[in-house]
Amino acid sequence: MVKQITLLHIVTVPETFTFFRGQIAFMKKRGFRIHGVASPGKELSAVIKREQIPVTPIVMPRRITPWADLKALLQLYRLCRRLRPDIVHAHTPKGGLLGVIAARLAGVRVIMYGLRGLPFVTATGLKRRLLCWTEMIACGWAHRVVAVSRAIRQTIIETGLCPAEKIVVLANGSSNGVDSQVRFNPGLLPPHCRETLRQQYNIPLDSLVVGFVGRIVRDKGIIELEASWRELRRRFPELLLLLVGDLETQDPIPAEVWQRLQADPKVIVTGWVNDLAPFYAAMDIMVLPTYREGFPNTPLEAAAMRIPVVTTSVDGCPEATLSEITGIIVPPRNSPALTMAIERLILNPDLGKRMGEAGREWVVQQFRPVLVWQALYEQYLELLQASSP
Repeated sequence: MVKQITLLHIVTVPETFTFFRGQIAFMKKRGFRIHGVASPGKELSAVIKREQIPVTPIVMPRRITPWADLKALLQLYRLCRRLRPDIVHAHTPKGGLLGVIAARLAGVRVIMYGLRGLPFVTATGLKRRLLCWTEMIACGWAHRVVAVSRAIRQTIIETGLCPAEKIVVLANGSSNGVDSQVRFNPGLLPPHCRETLRQQYNIPLDSLVVGFVGRIVRDKGIIELEASWRELRRRFPELLLLLVGDLETQDPIPAEVWQRLQADPKVIVTGWVNDLAPFYAAMDIMVLPTYREGFPNTPLEAAAMRIPVVTTSVDGCPEATLSEITGIIVPPRNSPALTMAIERLILNPDLGKRMGEAGREWVVQQFRPVLVWQALYEQYLELLQASSP
């Protein structure tokens, strides 16, 4: 039993702690003392209350902000010097880069970088070179890189940004597995949950609902989804589009696309939602037409809720959706292919039902959170042992 190992998690925004549900408690039971760092935000107090850990607020804008980043780096360094953590686990591009550098400068024994996605794959020119450089620094200065999928592990190795022996994928991939037993278990939802949520948003009970869960930004394929939606609503008058997530100003979608979505009475935008299970229950099909993903959680969550998935062939998406078994995979940036896949599920409800059943069985077997937690725990112990004098 390991006792009083201090672990410092560094993330850019407090919402990222959603991806650690259960993991922090698992480590605390094994003797870890855990601290967190995140930018100030509406979710920060909720994180502190839910996880029962101290969280230090440090401003880290997602965009490139040299002076603010330098200030954050200095604050992170001072925090590492004060806390003297045994392990720093830094996540997301900005939090990861600044956290890894600060930990190295402070002489932390074990530094891990959580590689959750590769922003450079959709960037061009100087921005792409800068993003590649930051990934190379984060990977180079970390002692171990934890990738959420085999696909991004392979990509970052092939681009020469990280040596193969340094980067691992835990269990079957994903950031934290999926809680298919409690949080995303359709059998535990209140009676008539689907009907109740549909009534809340004025969705007719007999309507077919295509749903999207995530940030409303260009990289999530919202442009293609809106184009596909215009065609689908013409063919299927009973169809509704449910967008569960916030519109973000970084990587924005074109103003005219957002205006058309807002003006359409058959499009419902909920904003940020903490309890996603009832929203999945209200859907008939879940779509994620993304341009890039490390390992998307929403296809697994939808599958756990017995909802068929349509997603793209990029990065970790094929690892989160079994083609023709739990969903349909289409090329990215291709609204006609997206339209055909959604239409296929609309016209073949039995196919969607079979995919939903297969999806839940697959997630329950392969993506239990404890598989990821145990693998991460073993990584921590291995690196601590290797760093001992």
